Amino acid sequence: MATDLFRRNRNFRLLISGAAAANLGDGIAALALPWLATMISRDPFDIAIVAFATRLPWFLLSLPVGVVTDRADRQALIFRADLARVALSIGIVALILMAPSLPDDDGSARLLIGAIAALAFALGTAEVFRDNAAQTVLPMLVDERDLETANGQIWSVERVMGSFVGPPLAGLLIALAVPLPFSVNALAFGLAALTIWSIAFPARKLTPSRAGFWAEMRDGMRWIATHRAILQLAIMLGLMNALHIAAATFLVLFSQEVLGLGSFGHGVLLTAGAGGGVVGGLVCPRIAARLGPRTSLIAALVLMPLSYFVLFFTSSTILAAAALFLEILAGMLWNVVTVSYRQRFIPEAILGRVNAIYRFFGWGMMPVGALLAGLLVAQIEPVSGREAALRAPFLVAGLGMVAMCLYAIFALKLGRRGVA
Repeated sequence: MATDLFRRNRNFRLLISGAAAANLGDGIAALALPWLATMISRDPFDIAIVAFATRLPWFLLSLPVGVVTDRADRQALIFRADLARVALSIGIVALILMAPSLPDDDGSARLLIGAIAALAFALGTAEVFRDNAAQTVLPMLVDERDLETANGQIWSVERVMGSFVGPPLAGLLIALAVPLPFSVNALAFGLAALTIWSIAFPARKLTPSRAGFWAEMRDGMRWIATHRAILQLAIMLGLMNALHIAAATFLVLFSQEVLGLGSFGHGVLLTAGAGGGVVGGLVCPRIAARLGPRTSLIAALVLMPLSYFVLFFTSSTILAAAALFLEILAGMLWNVVTVSYRQRFIPEAILGRVNAIYRFFGWGMMPVGALLAGLLVAQIEPVSGREAALRAPFLVAGLGMVAMCLYAIFALKLGRRGVA
């Protein structure tokens, strides 16, 4: 059935191809940006600032972008966002070429970190527009009965390109020349834009709204407030992502200083973890169909803390890779269930707004997690040492995920098809 969907639906083929190109760019940036920051500064707070800036747009812009998504041509939004990311990637290349040598004083280092953070914020802003619009167009292009299959395929491709191919490629490219990964990024985002523009979207009548911008946003808020299950999932996702980004922010320093990996080795580590996404994209739709939504989500929450506890205790690259594999597999199961649920039950007319509000909760907490992790590591290091400080976010994430699992067992109410 999965192969049949890809073969018979041209629009879906183009959509998934665009997702592959865009996520290749995301995967390259996921390694190259923090690695570039570590070449400039070893201060944990500086590294956290770059991660904070990357995710801050989800907190600031998700709600208004949701209204824009419902009002505007979604295909054009995705296309323009990808073009913006082409320009910003070229901007990073220009920044590197204008400052070819690493800074030799704190003032110039902070200036460069600030510039990288500003470009990361702009890239994050384009990502908010693209991802929110992209997730709302899938129900326009595939039948409802194909949503789990389509989401599973898209998530698999995104994981393959974003985590399986992108990071090791970025590690190899950055070892050859620091500007090179960002140049490839520009090409990947350009290809994504071209692919999205080639999709023959069904006609979608756009009529001027009689309600004002903020009134439309309030309509979306009222809808999600009256649907307890979706609101629960949104808040849970926000807390989970805050814990995830707290751990992920310092994975690059943990990889360098505890595991002893270089840029290519770190990319391979992320790739090993991404295998969980590839496997998850294939098996998670079947798991969800067999177990039902609620049991599937609890299973995901049981697996997630295990990965963080392994990272907290281990100094083995192999065990770290296995932990990342498990984490991403569990995250894939969560995503396949919750994304399909939202696409099926949120009315198309307000899907952009409600999806954006959901992601405001879900992704808006990520910059908070990155910033708090930076403060945590900075406070622990003088007392317990560098290695203990770099391990601390993994322990906090693991304990937090245990609490989320207990909450889901006792408070999350979903029927077999996801109906509260």
